[in-house]
Amino acid sequence: MLSLGSRVIIVEDHLEQNLPIGEYAYVIAYDRNNDNMFDYVIRVPKINKHLFVPASDIELEEILLRQEVDRLEKEALIDFALATRNEELFNRVMNGETVEVVAEPSNDVQSAEDFIKQVNLRAWI
Repeated sequence: MLSLGSRVIIVEDHLEQNLPIGEYAYVIAYDRNNDNMFDYVIRVPKINKHLFVPASDIELEEILLRQEVDRLEKEALIDFALATRNEELFNRVMNGETVEVVAEPSNDVQSAEDFIKQVNLRAWI
Protein backbone atom coordinates (compact mmCIF):
# COMPACT_ATOMS: atom_id res chain seq x y z
CA MET A 1 0.00 0.00 0.00
CA LEU A 2 1.36 3.39 -0.96
CA SER A 3 1.69 6.04 1.71
CA LEU A 4 -0.20 9.30 1.55
CA GLY A 5 1.65 12.01 -0.29
CA SER A 6 3.68 9.54 -2.37
CA ARG A 7 4.64 10.77 -5.80
CA VAL A 8 3.45 8.26 -8.39
CA ILE A 9 3.43 7.97 -12.16
CA ILE A 10 0.33 6.94 -14.08
CA VAL A 11 1.43 3.91 -16.11
CA GLU A 12 -1.84 2.48 -17.46
CA ASP A 13 -5.51 3.23 -17.90
CA HIS A 14 -7.31 -0.09 -17.43
CA LEU A 15 -10.74 1.48 -16.94
CA GLU A 16 -10.41 3.94 -19.85
CA GLN A 17 -10.87 7.06 -17.74
CA ASN A 18 -8.68 9.15 -20.08
CA LEU A 19 -5.90 9.27 -17.52
CA PRO A 20 -2.80 11.21 -18.59
CA ILE A 21 -0.41 8.26 -18.91
CA GLY A 22 3.18 9.16 -18.07
CA GLU A 23 2.22 12.11 -15.88
CA TYR A 24 3.00 12.29 -12.20
CA ALA A 25 0.42 12.50 -9.43
CA TYR A 26 0.23 12.37 -5.65
CA VAL A 27 -1.67 9.88 -3.51
CA ILE A 28 -4.09 11.91 -1.41
CA ALA A 29 -6.44 9.22 -0.03
CA TYR A 30 -7.24 5.53 0.16
CA ASP A 31 -10.59 4.26 -0.99
CA ARG A 32 -11.59 1.95 1.86
CA ASN A 33 -14.91 0.87 0.38
CA ASN A 34 -14.70 -2.88 -0.30
CA ASP A 35 -17.46 -2.72 -2.91
CA ASN A 36 -15.45 -0.32 -5.03
CA MET A 37 -12.72 -1.37 -7.46
CA PHE A 38 -10.68 1.80 -6.92
CA ASP A 39 -7.81 1.68 -4.43
CA TYR A 40 -6.53 5.26 -4.34
CA VAL A 41 -7.55 8.83 -4.88
CA ILE A 42 -4.77 10.73 -6.63
CA ARG A 43 -4.24 14.38 -7.42
CA VAL A 44 -2.91 15.12 -10.92
CA PRO A 45 -1.50 18.67 -10.94
CA LYS A 46 -1.30 18.91 -14.74
CA ILE A 47 -5.03 18.53 -15.25
CA ASN A 48 -5.93 19.95 -11.82
CA LYS A 49 -8.20 17.03 -10.85
CA HIS A 50 -8.67 14.34 -8.24
CA LEU A 51 -9.10 10.87 -9.74
CA PHE A 52 -10.05 7.45 -8.43
CA VAL A 53 -7.64 4.80 -9.73
CA PRO A 54 -6.92 1.11 -9.12
CA ALA A 55 -3.48 0.20 -7.78
CA SER A 56 -2.49 -1.39 -11.10
CA ASP A 57 -2.71 1.97 -12.93
CA ILE A 58 -0.06 3.75 -10.86
CA GLU A 59 3.53 3.03 -9.84
CA LEU A 60 5.93 4.74 -7.44
CA GLU A 61 8.32 7.13 -9.15
CA GLU A 62 11.35 5.64 -7.38
CA ILE A 63 10.60 2.16 -8.74
CA LEU A 64 10.26 3.44 -12.30
CA LEU A 65 13.50 5.40 -12.01
CA ARG A 66 15.33 2.32 -10.69
CA GLN A 67 14.01 0.23 -13.61
CA GLU A 68 15.18 2.88 -16.09
CA VAL A 69 18.64 3.02 -14.49
CA ASP A 70 18.94 -0.77 -14.66
CA ARG A 71 17.93 -0.74 -18.33
CA LEU A 72 20.46 1.98 -19.18
CA GLU A 73 23.19 0.18 -17.24
CA LYS A 74 22.52 -3.02 -19.16
CA GLU A 75 22.60 -1.17 -22.49
CA ALA A 76 25.89 0.51 -21.54
CA LEU A 77 27.46 -2.83 -20.60
CA ILE A 78 26.32 -4.35 -23.89
CA ASP A 79 27.80 -1.41 -25.82
CA PHE A 80 31.05 -1.73 -23.87
CA ALA A 81 31.22 -5.49 -24.48
CA LEU A 82 30.65 -5.00 -28.20
CA ALA A 83 33.19 -2.18 -28.46
CA THR A 84 35.88 -4.19 -26.69
CA ARG A 85 34.82 -7.50 -28.29
CA ASN A 86 34.45 -9.06 -24.86
CA GLU A 87 32.33 -12.10 -25.65
CA GLU A 88 32.23 -13.35 -22.05
CA LEU A 89 30.86 -10.04 -20.74
CA PHE A 90 28.33 -9.87 -23.58
CA ASN A 91 27.04 -13.39 -22.86
CA ARG A 92 26.80 -12.69 -19.12
CA VAL A 93 24.83 -9.48 -19.68
CA MET A 94 22.51 -11.08 -22.21
CA ASN A 95 21.83 -14.07 -19.92
CA GLY A 96 20.92 -11.76 -17.04
CA GLU A 97 23.77 -12.66 -14.72
CA THR A 98 25.11 -10.02 -12.39
CA VAL A 99 28.19 -8.34 -13.77
CA GLU A 100 30.82 -6.59 -11.73
CA VAL A 101 33.21 -4.59 -13.83
CA VAL A 102 36.58 -4.52 -12.13
CA ALA A 103 39.39 -2.44 -13.56
CA GLU A 104 42.45 -4.56 -14.05
CA PRO A 105 45.63 -3.05 -12.63
CA SER A 106 48.14 -2.28 -15.32
CA ASN A 107 51.50 -4.00 -15.30
CA ASP A 108 53.26 -0.83 -16.47
CA VAL A 109 54.92 0.40 -13.32
CA GLN A 110 56.77 3.66 -13.70
CA SER A 111 59.69 4.58 -11.57
CA ALA A 112 59.57 7.84 -9.68
CA GLU A 113 62.32 9.30 -11.88
CA ASP A 114 60.40 8.58 -15.10
CA PHE A 115 57.29 10.12 -13.64
CA ILE A 116 59.13 13.30 -12.66
CA LYS A 117 60.65 13.52 -16.15
CA GLN A 118 57.19 13.29 -17.75
CA VAL A 119 55.79 15.94 -15.43
CA ASN A 120 58.70 18.28 -16.17
CA LEU A 121 58.32 17.76 -19.91
CA ARG A 122 54.62 18.60 -19.78
CA ALA A 123 55.33 21.62 -17.60
CA TRP A 124 57.65 23.06 -20.26
CA ILE A 125 55.07 22.53 -23.00
